[in-house]
Order: sequence, then C-alpha cells, then structure tokens
Amino acid sequence: MDKIVRVNMFDLRVSIEEVPATWAQYGGRALTSTIVAAEVVPTCHPLGPDNKLVFAPGMLTGTTAVNAGRLSAGAKSPLTGGIKESSAGGIAGQILARLGIKALIIEGVPQQDCWYRIHVDKDGVEIQEEINLIGKGNYAVFKAVEAELGKKCGCLSIGPAGEFRMAAANISVRDKDGGVRSHGRGGLGAVMGSKKIKLISIDETGSEGVKVADPEKFSAAGKIFAKSLVNQPGIEYGMKPLGTSMLVNIIHGYGALPTRNFRDGQYAKHDMVSGETMRETIIARGGQPSHTCQPGCVIHCSQVYPDKDGKTVTSGLEYETLGLLGAACEIDSLDRIAEADRILDDIGLDSIDTAVGIAVLMDAGVLPFGDGDSVLRLLKDEVAKGTPLGRILGCGAATVGKVYGMTRVAAVKGQALPAYDPRPIKGIGITYATSPMGADHTAGYAVGPTLAGVIDGHQKKGQVELSRHCQHVSAALDSFGVCTFVDMAVGSDLECLPALVNMLNARFGASKTAEDYLLGLGSYVLKTEHRFNINAGLTSPQDRLPEFFSAETLPPSNTVWDFSDQEIAAFWNF
Repeated sequence: MDKIVRVNMFDLRVSIEEVPATWAQYGGRALTSTIVAAEVVPTCHPLGPDNKLVFAPGMLTGTTAVNAGRLSAGAKSPLTGGIKESSAGGIAGQILARLGIKALIIEGVPQQDCWYRIHVDKDGVEIQEEINLIGKGNYAVFKAVEAELGKKCGCLSIGPAGEFRMAAANISVRDKDGGVRSHGRGGLGAVMGSKKIKLISIDETGSEGVKVADPEKFSAAGKIFAKSLVNQPGIEYGMKPLGTSMLVNIIHGYGALPTRNFRDGQYAKHDMVSGETMRETIIARGGQPSHTCQPGCVIHCSQVYPDKDGKTVTSGLEYETLGLLGAACEIDSLDRIAEADRILDDIGLDSIDTAVGIAVLMDAGVLPFGDGDSVLRLLKDEVAKGTPLGRILGCGAATVGKVYGMTRVAAVKGQALPAYDPRPIKGIGITYATSPMGADHTAGYAVGPTLAGVIDGHQKKGQVELSRHCQHVSAALDSFGVCTFVDMAVGSDLECLPALVNMLNARFGASKTAEDYLLGLGSYVLKTEHRFNINAGLTSPQDRLPEFFSAETLPPSNTVWDFSDQEIAAFWNF
C-alpha cells in the first residue's frame, strides 16, 4: 500500500502516514508542489527549519511503462526564493515507487552539528549518522553505496556544493551504471545540505512493486505507447543517435545559440562542439554514442564520453552544457567541456547556472573568453574547495553579476537562462519570464513547435498562447513521471496520447480524459505554484527578462525582445 514517509531531522524521528485522499491520484510535480504549497511558509528562509524537501515518484514511475521512471524533488528554492520542482532520471524514483513510497518529506534541521544518511528499504526508513563520505564527490558516494548494497541500489546524494549550501547546488541521482544524473536548477542540493543529509540510499530487495488497478488494460496501452515512441522520427533519427546535442547545429542555424554571453545568435566554431562531432569522437574512442540512464528507456538520448585513452569522462553530456560552455563561453574543445561536466557532476553543481556565471566572469575580465583550462582550474581549485570566488560562482550567475557589478546577466528570478536566446524564439522567452521556476526551458518547451515551423519565432503573435500550452503539458508530464521527450510523440502520433491516458486510468482505476490530465492537471499545478510565489513576494514585476534583451538586437536575425508588461501578464489568464 502506498504511504507517506516523514523524516523529522530536528528530533531524528521517522513517521509513516496514510496517503490523504486528495493526494491519491497525484504524483511527481503535482504532488511535490501540492505538499510544498500546503506545508511550507512561502516567506520562510529556504535554508531554514521551516522549508521542506519533498521527493515524489511520478504517477507512472515504477510501472512497466517505458520511459516512466522519473522522480520529482520539490522545496522552496534558495536560488529564486520561489517554489521549485526538479525532475530527474536514474533509478531512485523507480525503486521508491516499488517500495510503496508515495512521497518522502524531509523537514526540520538537526540540533547536532553532524551529518546524516537516510536509508530506505522494505523494512522502513532509518536515519544514520554519516562520517566517512563527508566532503566526497558524488562518484565516490555512489561507488561506496554500490559496494554496500549492490549494483541495483538507488542513491540520492549531494557533493561539496550541497555541503557548502551553494544556491545552485544539485541533488545527484545514481543511474543504472553508477553515473550521475541531477535534480538540477534551483539549488535543491543546498536545501538537502541545510538539513545535514549527505545521502539517501535505497535498497529495493523484497519490494512489492507498484499496484495497477487494471493490469490487462495497462499492458495493452503500454505496448501502443512504446511503439509510438520507437517509431517517432525525431526520436529514432535525432535523439537516439545524438541525444540533445543534436541541437547545437540546429539552434546555431536558427540564430538562437547564445554566443559570447548572449551577444550573438551564432557561434563560428559551433561544429567543433556539435552533437555530430561528439558522436564521431565517441565512436573513434570506443565509447557509447547511445546510452540509457534507467531501465525501460527506448529513447537512449544519453551517451558515454571517453577521453583519448578510452577512459570514461562523463555520461549524459547535454545540449545545454555544450551550448553554454561552448558558445556562451566560447570554449571550442569537447574534451574540456566534458571534463568540466564531470567536475560539475562530482561536486553537484548546476551546469546551466554555472556556465552562464562563467560567461559573466569572462565579461568581467576575471578570465578570458574561450579559456577552457582556466575554467577547469576555477572549478577544481575554487568551487570544489569552497573558496570565496568558488562560493560566488556556486550561487549562480545572478550572484556573480551582483558581486562584479555586471548588467549583462541572463537570469530570471535569479535563475540563469538555458541555451536558447529568447529574441528569435519568443515563445521560450515567455516561458522563461512566466514559469514559476525561473528561467527553465523544460517548464514549457516552445522551441520544438518553433523549429517545426508551427509558429514564427521572430513574431509575437501566438507566443503567449504557445508557451501557456507547453507549460500545461510540461507540468502534466512531470507529474506523470515520464521523460520530457515523450512530448515529441504525444504531439505527432495520434495513438500516443490516448495510450498514455489509458495507462494512467488503468493505473488508478480512473476514467479521466486527455483534457483532464493535460489541461486540468497542468492548470492546477501552475496555479498552485504561482500562488505560492505570489505569497513569497515573486509577483508580476519578477516575470520579466533582463533589460539588455530589449535594448540590443541579436545578430544575425536582428530581433529584439519586444513584449510589454501587460502582454506577459496575460499569460496567467486561464
């Protein structure tokens, strides 16, 4: 039977509760945001005792559905000051769901100045003092837990960035091969660090699995759903061979690749850091150009990038990291970007906010544009060791800008922009401005319809409506626990969405429609999060892009950000 587990770090007590009826058919983002909105005082300090850290498997996580293994984490963000949800792959979510844990709620801060580990298995949840792994990076933590519990274990941990309570710190998730996946963006690693929790280890042995109300209906719908993903052209010919890195050349061609700290939309050396070049490099060195982070994935968007000697450097080198370290910082070496990605994974720091922060440091003259070696030294000698400069960068691009008096800082609500300039792709700009999470492309991916020609990204018409639709869908998919790339098939395969709806109904014994799940649930999530933010002090004036986007035209499209305050505010008219 599903249960709610509460871990009180103040008195080191664990309690088990029945799932409230109003939470029963929620999961993932819908559940984390519901709990945070209901139980966290919006004006509390994000690193104080009144904030809560919530983990919730998605509504389909842990079932036999393909690409349905996501875990949501939620809290008040130390980076934005508003509500935060982050979805991650890996295997922790699947195991928690199969152990019958609907949500794991961590509250309070310890009375003693020591670190702890939370262990979860079929017998319950236990709080243990942790000594040996303090100060260690995520790779060492995962290796130690794997040696103890076996290769099928789940693990959530923080690296030094989380221990230092840096505002852009991640919570890292062990993938099926011991690699690092991340609850990135928003600084949830700092929240976990404030509660003095180094890691959460999860042992699936003896779990009962996820209960499905109508197994036969679920299985039939699941087969259709899997087929629609496998046959989707963008997945088969784009995501599977290249992953998200396929976007480097595409976004460069569209003129939206943020170059030299968002001064230009094209990077002259884009091909040197492109997905095509990365794939050729990986194959030549004997790596894995196509890889999965969790069992049951049919998309295979990850990869394993080796060095010149064939030794694994990093896995899951994403477009955002390539686009921002590559173009925004003008680093033209895949090897240096891959090494930076590994360091960031190990210390547990968001690669988007860090890369944009580095671009701001370059603008400030702290290090030259394109100097990959200096970036690696900065990460190893400053950030990983928690020096003053390292802590400044670890608190995100907005903090870097304030400390160095820089005005060209691409951030909304204190969170850095991903690797899509909003001037020629205006729909993603609306998402950046209005998302309760701060600038976040995954909150409402208006890029896809723009690239597909559904809408002209240079024109204002229809962009608010497009972003609103995309944000509703994203909020729903994050709640379902399915990979965000499922959206590619949902929007193009006539059988995909009905199959997804049938799986959800079969899972819970419900009879809801697609509109109920996508628009109804999506609307509920967004309004719940928006209400929390308003009460936290993030009101309409915070739903704005930095001024330089309106003041400067972007080459080569010569576009500007030209939405009025009233036009942006109209997003919330639903």
